[in-house]
Amino acid sequence: MNHGSAHPDRRLLLKGSLAVGAAATGALSAAQGSARAATPRTAANPLVPHRADPHIHRHHDGRYYFTATAPEYDRIILRRSRTLRGIATAEEAVVWRRHTSGDMAAHIWAPEIHHIDGKWYIYFASAPAHDVWKIRMWVLENAHRDPFKGTWVEKGRIATAWDTFSLDATTFTYEGARYLAWAQKDPGEDHNSAVFLSRMADPWTLAGPQVRLTTPEYDWECVGFKVNEGASFLQRNGRVFMTYSASATDANYCIGLLTAEAGSDLLDPRSWTKSPRPVLTSNDRTKQYGPGHNSFTVAEDGRTDVLVYHARQYRDIVGDPLNDPNRHTRVQRLGWRTDGTPDFGVPVADGPVSLT
Repeated sequence: MNHGSAHPDRRLLLKGSLAVGAAATGALSAAQGSARAATPRTAANPLVPHRADPHIHRHHDGRYYFTATAPEYDRIILRRSRTLRGIATAEEAVVWRRHTSGDMAAHIWAPEIHHIDGKWYIYFASAPAHDVWKIRMWVLENAHRDPFKGTWVEKGRIATAWDTFSLDATTFTYEGARYLAWAQKDPGEDHNSAVFLSRMADPWTLAGPQVRLTTPEYDWECVGFKVNEGASFLQRNGRVFMTYSASATDANYCIGLLTAEAGSDLLDPRSWTKSPRPVLTSNDRTKQYGPGHNSFTVAEDGRTDVLVYHARQYRDIVGDPLNDPNRHTRVQRLGWRTDGTPDFGVPVADGPVSLT
């Protein structure tokens, strides 16, 4: 999720979106009806209305754990289900709320939930009440086996090389080492954010060099704002794939792709090849706009890769895109080409979608 050059009036966060929200109601009702008719091997899009930057973790207990950005930008929510389609109707719990003053008081963005060394962690971005664009990355920890129970402890801010705008932290392991990727403003570059990578000393501390993997350079990465953000990783077929999102958060928002060979040094930018064109974009035929900030999971069969992302059901937005709450969580099967590279296809239309 990127930001504008002017501060939006957060008191008007939802007020300006009532008209466009009403326009989407019919489509949502139809999709929810499809959800009731879905079979265990299908889901219905949108999976969760009004939830952006979605992240789904499939745990070893066989359940899916879901979190995402709430449009009020004031809390962190969790859902869980034994099926992907069940996330749509799963009870939602608020596990943490923004502070009323000081740090972590504004712009609660893009949470991700991870299970590391027997504990649960949530990575998210926030800003202080007095400076709502001073956005930085923070970590919560819960030692209880059930993340809906226990206590979420604030472990503090993730310190990076620069004290600049940073968000969209995600973590993964590769060849026995844990890494963190995130989006940050490089003070020496003319952009809003680029994607960086570092090894981790522990789940809230970076260790060693912090390298930039991609910066906005193509025209499609620089529409509205010069943005690379929202990284997610998938290791398949002898390669490491990193998706990221680019441009402003309106219909120009899209997904790009970097690829590295397995066994290569991920901290060497030369290991990565950047695709010259986006791999998922707005589609007039399916009526899905601004697909982005994705994550990956697997279907109930444990084999089929599933793409998780958000999109809107209309192209035109009234006012600042960040004040429009109608970015909905969506899922669809991730295809694979014969050469072992992912085939993202197009953002599928509303309604039932097969995940196996």
